[in-house]
Amino acid sequence: MSSKRFTKDHEWIEVDGDVGTVGISDYAQHALGDVVFVEVPEPGRVVAKGAEAAVVESVKAASEVYSPVSGTVTAGNQAIVDQPGLVNEAAEGAAWFFKLTLSNPGEVADLMDQAAYDAYLKTLE
Repeated sequence: MSSKRFTKDHEWIEVDGDVGTVGISDYAQHALGDVVFVEVPEPGRVVAKGAEAAVVESVKAASEVYSPVSGTVTAGNQAIVDQPGLVNEAAEGAAWFFKLTLSNPGEVADLMDQAAYDAYLKTLE
């Protein structure tokens, strides 16, 4: 059972204590196609729930990555900046976009668990 939570914009967050790791879902990377550019936020940046936090560009489109919760960025994933194609290979794993310290951990409860996200995806077919 995954401890990831998802947004309707296809971001995911995995929380450990008060630190969240954020990325885009496998569905999102499939929809984007081959990822060619990634921009991640700088540590220390304060982000609000639903606010733009990162950018991902593919051969098809450019898209914002929104923060699923409010907090302060503690790390950006330099590996996906250097090798954007990793997003296509491990969107819900090693190709996370950023980590942040949650300022309001209760916001996580508003997000979908894996089963709810899977059900949501079925409505998009």
